[in-house]
Amino acid sequence: MTTTSSRSGHPGADPETALAAVADLTAGIAANMQRIIVGKPEVVRIALVTLLAEGHLLVEDVPGVGKTSLAKALGRSIDCSVSRVQFTPDLLPGDITGTSIFNRQTGEFEFRPGPVFANVVIADEINRASPKTQSALLECMAEHQVTVDGRTYQLASPFLVVATQNPIEMDGTYPLPEAQRDRFTMRVSLGYPDPSAELAMVDEHAAAEPLDTLRPVADARAVRSVIEAVRRIHVGPEVRQYCVDLVTSTRHQSELRLGASPRATLHLVRAARAQAALAGRGFVVPDDVQALAVPVLAHRLLLTPEAHAARRSTADLVHGLVGRLPVPAPSRSGG
Repeated sequence: MTTTSSRSGHPGADPETALAAVADLTAGIAANMQRIIVGKPEVVRIALVTLLAEGHLLVEDVPGVGKTSLAKALGRSIDCSVSRVQFTPDLLPGDITGTSIFNRQTGEFEFRPGPVFANVVIADEINRASPKTQSALLECMAEHQVTVDGRTYQLASPFLVVATQNPIEMDGTYPLPEAQRDRFTMRVSLGYPDPSAELAMVDEHAAAEPLDTLRPVADARAVRSVIEAVRRIHVGPEVRQYCVDLVTSTRHQSELRLGASPRATLHLVRAARAQAALAGRGFVVPDDVQALAVPVLAHRLLLTPEAHAARRSTADLVHGLVGRLPVPAPSRSGG
């Protein structure tokens, strides 16, 4: 296996070396993923930011645009355990988390881990299962653990859920509960490729399945190391206050019946750290926050019926808030 971790990203390394390790690893993963996801560098970037921010990614779009391919490309680019769950109406919570099975030979119950016990979990078409089954992921995503029959089991590190869903207007779908949407760090839509990218996809993908030839370019240890480096990215007090102000402002909009939660503020700060690391900076600037405001906040907001009728979108509202909110002067000082 060829890895991109040639420069040490060990937590004890100096900041410049750690940032270089982040750049090496993410550039390698991005290039690998773009062999599959043609013409969508921004989508790939958001997936990588989510990984480094220790979050979870929700990919929402119509069928056939590459939602599952994005999740698989990310999973296969890292040499770690990957599992996939196809969500269907008859899927049960135990099918995800695992169940206790009675062993006749020992006379005791034994826990059989479910597919959630992997580094990268692909939850395909998550909104085709019932809300009860969807909610089986809540504890896993929030606390990186599973509790079954009163016993708690820790999940792997790193741990990332990449869930795909179809628009809720499509047949056979259930809207995700608000509590579960709030656990996804970011939401992204792929959209249709432009004609040149679609032609390139036909040329490269028609004869064979490129995912079958995709090889890992990083491993779990390297990912854990760069995550440690991202945790140490500096977020100055002015930028922290900017994040709080931006999230708080969503709770006072007449067009929204539900604003963003305090968890959204934490996710926004963590994602901004990862964004800064991808840019090779050891500190966060307001531009990092602005670049991620829509993918971090929009899916957590609920419009009023009047706003729905006026064909407003939560993304439009977040864009408007970003445009109106005073931007602090970037600072590298402050601890």
